[in-house]
Amino acid sequence: MRFQIVAMMMTLSLTFAATAWGDEQGAAAKSASPAKAASEPDAAANADQAKRFQQFEETLADVKLVGHFTILGKDGPLRKEEYTIKGVKKLPTGDAWLFTTRIKYGENDVQVPLPLDVQWAGTTPVITLTDFTVPGLGTFSARVVIYRNKYAGTWSHGNVGGHLFGTIEKNVVAAEVEEAEASTPSAGGAN
Repeated sequence: MRFQIVAMMMTLSLTFAATAWGDEQGAAAKSASPAKAASEPDAAANADQAKRFQQFEETLADVKLVGHFTILGKDGPLRKEEYTIKGVKKLPTGDAWLFTTRIKYGENDVQVPLPLDVQWAGTTPVITLTDFTVPGLGTFSARVVIYRNKYAGTWSHGNVGGHLFGTIEKNVVAAEVEEAEASTPSAGGAN
């Protein structure tokens, strides 16, 4: 969106400047169709967005986020956390994505689909929860940045909060099962 506004402002600026100076480039700028000029940045922005979305889906396909979390105001050893993500898929409206997840948090271990917002800091996805209720676990707020097979962010649960960070690892168990299924001869087939 910001790119579209800048492109339109530049087109308008060039048109007005060329008209004021009356040079040959001004005639070309005035004859250019504003609709065509606006559609070219739209197409490029849409292609970039589609590429970012695909990369995000691939990054979070059959993975585990394995790391640690802190609790502000409490010293001591880091607490382990693990989130298993089967996959993510962009939903049709707004910034919403459907995360198919299994969450291990403390003594809790639940599998649940979560519709979460993903906002973008340039080309970097930021998973965004604000007072979001996770069934069986409670209400959370978080901002989690995903970048180069790592994650980091902040979280809160009621009056408690802290930081979280770790690595994104391919789910080895799922990969091994798929590999075993692929190498097993089908029933009734020739060996």
